[in-house]
Amino acid sequence: MVESIAMNFIRTKPKNHFEASLVLSALVAALLAVFTAARAAQPPAHQPRKMKSSAPAAAKESPMPFRSGETLTYRVSWAAFSNAASLQLSVPERRDLFGWQTWHFRALAHTLSPVRTLFAVDDQFDSYTDAAALESRQYETHLNELGKISDQVLHLVPTGQTPRAPGSSIVVRPGTRDPLGALYALRGVDWQRTPEYRAPVYDGHDIFEMRAQRDGPAQTVKVDAGSFSASRISVRVFQHDKEISAIHFVGWLANDAAHTPVLIQADLPFGSLRAELTPAPK
Repeated sequence: MVESIAMNFIRTKPKNHFEASLVLSALVAALLAVFTAARAAQPPAHQPRKMKSSAPAAAKESPMPFRSGETLTYRVSWAAFSNAASLQLSVPERRDLFGWQTWHFRALAHTLSPVRTLFAVDDQFDSYTDAAALESRQYETHLNELGKISDQVLHLVPTGQTPRAPGSSIVVRPGTRDPLGALYALRGVDWQRTPEYRAPVYDGHDIFEMRAQRDGPAQTVKVDAGSFSASRISVRVFQHDKEISAIHFVGWLANDAAHTPVLIQADLPFGSLRAELTPAPK
């Protein structure tokens, strides 16, 4: 069974190392997986240019449901494996980043036995998201997969704003999130008053559009951490205004003050992922 699932994964994974490493991370980083798989399913798109832009635009900061110091842990199942990986999402701090006030989001992902015998993955993703505009200012991937280590730090600058970080910057559309920042942005939406939420997402290689909506009234969701009243949020992924139909993503946000993500499910070309919130350590 393990060998057959591994062979199916190998047949469906992207061909180059950069794409392959991101797909392996997709085993344990739910929303990251959506955009990784979306890129794998599409022909290469034009990458955002690296250039300088003009003066920044001001934005007013809105209250967010999450807080500095928050840590959430998840049990990730994949295919036939009910405990394929662990995923930790945290908000380590609020900090000044080159003059921008930002939220620092972090995801830590580790495969567990027996999946680890096939794919040893120990990854870290860091997002520095503007506290006012919720645009990604800096996106980092620190990947340790199958014995190969790679690190990438990307500085994103919306069109019309001035780069502040040293070195080159990637100019993107205003409002662009990175995959991790996009997950936290969904928590900040007022789903009682928002029929659809759209945002461009840059995954480190290509630009996609995320379109999310609330599906019906609140539902009762039972996960490892307990039973929750939660809103079901479905996410579709588009590129060049064309939906990537092979990808289906649904998340359940608790109807609490923190809009806690309690369950995440993704159907992808290489299998289904399910991330369940686990109890906080005592």
